[in-house]
Amino acid sequence: MDRLKAMQTFVQIADQGSLTKAADALDSSLPAVVRSLAALEAHLGVRLFHRTTRRISLTSEGRTYLQSAREVLAAADAADRALTIDAAEPTGRLIVTAPVLFGHMYVSPAIVRFLQRYEKMRCSVLLHDRPVNLPEEGIDVGIRISALEDSSLVAQQLGSIRRVVVASPEYLRRHGRPKHPRDLLKANCVHIHPTTIGPWRFRDEGRPISVSTQGNLEFNHIAPAVEACAAGVGFGSFFSYQVLPHIAQKRLEIVLEDFEPPPRPVSVIYPHARLLPARTRVFVEWIKQEFAGIAL
Repeated sequence: MDRLKAMQTFVQIADQGSLTKAADALDSSLPAVVRSLAALEAHLGVRLFHRTTRRISLTSEGRTYLQSAREVLAAADAADRALTIDAAEPTGRLIVTAPVLFGHMYVSPAIVRFLQRYEKMRCSVLLHDRPVNLPEEGIDVGIRISALEDSSLVAQQLGSIRRVVVASPEYLRRHGRPKHPRDLLKANCVHIHPTTIGPWRFRDEGRPISVSTQGNLEFNHIAPAVEACAAGVGFGSFFSYQVLPHIAQKRLEIVLEDFEPPPRPVSVIYPHARLLPARTRVFVEWIKQEFAGIAL
């Protein structure tokens, strides 16, 4: 039984003083109204109306319940209106997380534009290059560059990002351009701990392969590793967005494009919730528009 709908039916019967008139007011059938009233009375365990062939009137329990039912329906209407207004002009605080460099380059500017559009909102932006547990850390929305494994979250894909291998033009002139990932075994490779420590993964004619690269330089942050590669130290494995500015400036070149692994999905993620706050819903739709079909 839909209790709110049953309450609406009950109130209409009381207001109209007739089952037939209540059915007309609700744009429903008389049998449906009778069934709804019977189900509500069975649920409550009391009779709400005295019924005769000529008239219907409230019982004492019905008069008491009528006031409560009106208050519940009014509260439901008020909640609906509040959400509608909030959706048009959301308010409150939103906590968003994203990877450090991607957040700096793309997410933060999008959030600035979001706040310029919705001036009553407040946002806290947390940039981390570690797995973040949204519910445990009290975070509303995350931007993730990977497949979603946590079934307690909802993921809506925004686009995809490539994993690429790059080197400076100078390094390629001195050491040659690799024709196959195995050629990296003889090269110096810059690593990022722990992201690119261990084998680098590729795809050769549809089959996954891995190459255990070696090198004399390792960082725990991406930006200095990119700079080291641009300075000619060796090859590096990065997400494409991390090196786009250097490629545009011709400080880095992409190699082994035919062997790249499948692109990683970029998704906006948030906890499952039957009644998601309007501010979260509005932000998710905003970020989907900002990053529609992103492919880097």
